[in-house]
Amino acid sequence: MTIWENRSDRIYYDKPKGHTFSLYLRGGTGTRRLDAGGIAGWPGAICVLPEGQTSDWEITTPFRFLHLVLPDELLRAWFSRIHDRDARYFDVTEIMYDAVPAMTAPLAQLAYAADTNDPLSADGAVAELIYRLPQGPKALQGGLTARQLRRTDEWIDANLAASIRLSDLAAEAGLSEFHFHRMFRASRGTSPHKWVVMRRIEAAKAGLSGSGSISDIAAACGFSCQSHLTRAFKTQTGMTPAVYRQRLSGG
Repeated sequence: MTIWENRSDRIYYDKPKGHTFSLYLRGGTGTRRLDAGGIAGWPGAICVLPEGQTSDWEITTPFRFLHLVLPDELLRAWFSRIHDRDARYFDVTEIMYDAVPAMTAPLAQLAYAADTNDPLSADGAVAELIYRLPQGPKALQGGLTARQLRRTDEWIDANLAASIRLSDLAAEAGLSEFHFHRMFRASRGTSPHKWVVMRRIEAAKAGLSGSGSISDIAAACGFSCQSHLTRAFKTQTGMTPAVYRQRLSGG
C-alpha cells in the first residue's frame, strides 16, 4: 500500500500481479486511462483493476491517491476468513473512475492509517474493504463443507502453539491428507500451511498489543523462535513485530 503523488508521467501496467484498489485523494482530472477511451479521474473516484489487467495511463496534472495491491491468494484467503465462506465466492470486477461508497470509507481510513503510521487502523480498514467486496453467485463443486472448515479452524486455534501437521488437519476433517489438501485449497484459496501461518500472524498481532516479550509471543503462536516469527511477520505485513508494536503504541 502506498500514497502516491505525481504530476507528469506515462505509465503502462503489463498484466501486473495482484488486485489493485485506488482512491483519488486529491486531483485526478489530468490522469487519463488511454486504453479506456481517455477517461479521466477526479477527487473521490475509485478504481479497481483485477489481477492481470493491462492498462495505459497518462498523467498531466498533480494528483494524490491511495494505491493498494493485494495478492490474489492472500486476498482469497482473507475473503474466506472474514466472510466465513468458500473462497470461490470471491469476485473482483473492474471499476474505472466511479463513486463506490462501500469502498470509499475503508480506503479513506487506510489512507489516514498510512499518514499516521497506525497499523491497527490499517488492518481494520483492509478487513472492512474485503468484507464489502461483492460476492459472485456460484454453484460450487467439491471443496470442504462448512462443518469441516469450522472444525478445522477450531482445531487450529486450539493447537496454535503446537506443531500442526497436515495429517492432524486431515484427520479432523475425516479425509486423506492428499484429498484434504486439494479440497482445503479450493475452499480457502490457499494451502493449509499458509492458512495456519496466517492464523498465527493474527494471534501474534493480538499478542503484540500487550506487554509480553516477542519471544514469548512467538512461542505461544507456534513459531520455533523469535526470528521465525519475525521472518513470517515481515513477509505478510511488511514490517517486523517490533516495528508493529512500536506503531501500535504511537511510537
